[in-house]
Amino acid sequence: MMIKVGISGQNGFIGQHLLRTLNIFPGKFKVVPFKKSFFDDEDELNSFVKSCDTIVHLAAMNRHEDPQVIYDTNIELVQKLITACRNTNSTPHILMSSSTQEERDNLYGQSKKEGREVLAKWATEEDAVFTGLVIPNVYGPFGKPFYNSVVATFCHQLTHGEQPEIHKDGELDLIYVGSLVEKIIDSIGQKTDDSNHLVPADTTVKVSEILELLSEFKKTYFEKGEIPELEDTFSLNLFNTFRCYIDMDEHFPVHLTKHSDDRGAFVEIIRLGIGGQASFSTTVPGITRGNHYHTRKIERFAVIKGKAQIELRLIGTDKVYSYELDGDQPGYVDMPIWFTHNISNIGDDELYTIFWINETYDPDDADTYYEEV
Repeated sequence: MMIKVGISGQNGFIGQHLLRTLNIFPGKFKVVPFKKSFFDDEDELNSFVKSCDTIVHLAAMNRHEDPQVIYDTNIELVQKLITACRNTNSTPHILMSSSTQEERDNLYGQSKKEGREVLAKWATEEDAVFTGLVIPNVYGPFGKPFYNSVVATFCHQLTHGEQPEIHKDGELDLIYVGSLVEKIIDSIGQKTDDSNHLVPADTTVKVSEILELLSEFKKTYFEKGEIPELEDTFSLNLFNTFRCYIDMDEHFPVHLTKHSDDRGAFVEIIRLGIGGQASFSTTVPGITRGNHYHTRKIERFAVIKGKAQIELRLIGTDKVYSYELDGDQPGYVDMPIWFTHNISNIGDDELYTIFWINETYDPDDADTYYEEV
């Protein structure tokens, strides 16, 4: 049965990741479009609520110079959502994202806790299903620096010539945004009825340890082009997060050093602190390969002979990054996660390309999704 899911705050950090992931499964989920302006238009909000089987309420204010504005805004959003449900006699399964900051003495945490309790009371009165998600610190690709997390801030600073500073070296309970999205989707499918659903952290780590790892990624990958050793899932997720803060217009393509003598030429393609799978392809003129994206894999395209055009586009956006590479000056482009990508032979001769990916191909878990650039 198709589940119609609406996401308030679908353009936010978590909302974008949830939206993209739900769209991978068009046979299971249909996303009901949402705009921020719906909260200021009673008819639009009523129509939205009436169209949904499930609503994931992510919309909230996190920062403002006046904490009282944060509190008032977040409570008002919850009240407007409940009013729309009552106006339309709708009882969708509502999931609300709260925060472990509920236990802190600040108005943001207070607004999330009280909002969760108000929705739980509505669900009890209307015999509806409610899931109150109490979530630790979330990190991952495309988070907003100086807003979403210290990880986003550090990644942005390290890839843009700035030096991060640690103001307080405490321990952080962290969850990767992809892991959180999986848990939200599981709760949607299971219709989890739990007004105080504590979402466990993936890892607990000190701020200084995060900065140490990211600084190593800068030195190894950003400056040298080497894939670092990734010892665990946290390191992989943090590395994929780091890669998404690189300025695609400035950094790629990266040109390789070509060593030539009377025997021919030698070009080093990649240095690895990690395993994976390397492949080689030839492509005849006028042909395009790819048009797919990955949600976890690290991938490099290296052109060693012929002329190629490599294109990438972040899922859900319109901007296309386009690079022309020529085997006479060998180079590579790396594929960030959630970027659909392709490679075309734009020359008159056969194109030779080497592909490297950090895990061997598994047809039962390919992490490869078709979408044209």
